[in-house]
Amino acid sequence: MANTPPTESGASGPDDPQHPTHHRSARGREAQAAADQGDLTTATATRKAGGTAADISGQAQDAESHNTYEVTLSKGRRITVWTLSALGVIASVVAAFFTNGPTLWGLLPIVLYAVLAILGMDIVVATVIAIVSGFIIGKIDLIDVGKIMGDSLSDQITMIGLIIMLGSGVGEILKITGVAQRIVTGVMRVFGKWGRQAVVMGVMISCLILVAALGTLAGAIAIAAPILLPITARLKYTKSATAAMLFIGGCAGLALAPFAGSNVAIMEAAGVNYGQYLLYGAGPLAILSLALGLPVVAWMQKRTGGDVEDYYTADEVGAEDTAHVPGSGRATAVFLVILLASVVFATMTSAGTQFPLIALPVLGVATGLAARMSISAIVTAVYRGCAAVVSIFILFWLLAALFKVIDELAPFQVILDIFGPQLQSASPFVFSIIIALLGWVGVPGATAAQVVLLDKVFGDVGTALGVTASSWTIVLLFASKADTYGPFPNGNMVGVMGLARSTNLKNMMLTGWMLLVPACIMYGIILFFETR
Repeated sequence: MANTPPTESGASGPDDPQHPTHHRSARGREAQAAADQGDLTTATATRKAGGTAADISGQAQDAESHNTYEVTLSKGRRITVWTLSALGVIASVVAAFFTNGPTLWGLLPIVLYAVLAILGMDIVVATVIAIVSGFIIGKIDLIDVGKIMGDSLSDQITMIGLIIMLGSGVGEILKITGVAQRIVTGVMRVFGKWGRQAVVMGVMISCLILVAALGTLAGAIAIAAPILLPITARLKYTKSATAAMLFIGGCAGLALAPFAGSNVAIMEAAGVNYGQYLLYGAGPLAILSLALGLPVVAWMQKRTGGDVEDYYTADEVGAEDTAHVPGSGRATAVFLVILLASVVFATMTSAGTQFPLIALPVLGVATGLAARMSISAIVTAVYRGCAAVVSIFILFWLLAALFKVIDELAPFQVILDIFGPQLQSASPFVFSIIIALLGWVGVPGATAAQVVLLDKVFGDVGTALGVTASSWTIVLLFASKADTYGPFPNGNMVGVMGLARSTNLKNMMLTGWMLLVPACIMYGIILFFETR
């Protein structure tokens, strides 16, 4: 899908860099630079993705919007999206007069949702409009509307939104206790002894571990960048090469993250545990990323080495921060042990969506206590982290309601009745490729929501065609992750660029493409053999 969520639904997200109350901080300048590149949606991601030292230590909080999906649109674009919204609602009213029971008109809310999101409307608002459209077409009265909204609160989809919020809360604990910094500096201490190439691998693995632990790319890189940039600058790596290191390692970690919203959604949809998810889908992508990382970074360094403007100045990176928060070593050990135990337990028991609802709070509380934080301070930190992404929880609640309405309208049952014989004769391989590509270029928005949408719409068809759990895992992973690598700019790309102090979008896109093409080939081959 061509989604532009800046995070894996994590601790950081889009905000408005052109808001009149926005301070002209370093983050603001990065976002403006991104806006100058012509990509407004991703520019908004950069400003909030980058963190000041005060943000990272948890000692200061900006007065920022808690709407993760807030974007700035031109006047013409605003007129366009609201005009289409009005036309969609009018079309829904007309459809309500001519339909009863299962109807193809039930596709209208999904199409409306897709078009509005692609055109840049706040995805939460687009979801609300799609729900209203569905309510109108289904002629659902107010009592039933309330029942649907109430039932949606306990839906599996809404639980994924809650997991994302809790993950953001744990991320806040890791910042304050110094655990995140300990992880990064520990990895770099090991790899830093083995030369320049080993440092590149160390940077990528540091980002991988931190992103996998936090479940968010931009939020984790915002923590790691102030520690890593002085190291790469001292070794004379360019900004573009450094951005490539952060991006490659972060993307590998995002695929591996056990409690990231989209990964939980993939495991739930495909009916696999974390071990199977790694074996079928995420493991090959992470290995491929790290294997290609060294030559890609080397090529990028050679490409940009002659550009004096692409090197860091002392003012841009500052001094390397080697100080640790008191008690951070003990807290890090506790965090890593409990995280490992949680992953092993989830794998062995095939624990479902509910498990992270227990594991994440336990991780946060145990880590905080190990760092000798008071219960009050732990609760405050978790609440602050959760509050930063409350709009994500609301989005998933609304999506759960939207899917319930679509189930009532049953448009896909109509499609199956019409095209069932043709679909039954389709090749599982061809079907898998089509759905993976559809997810890659389709509806933008939170990646976990993308997974849920694809599974709701096409999951039963895939099962009927004989698509296996391993194949469906690959399809959903590719559909939700491929657009992070390209072919177009996105929030993760621009967010990492800003954190690396790089302004060359072309080089970042080249980095993504050099991973995307081999990944497409690799997954195509795996799917071919899995669907035979």
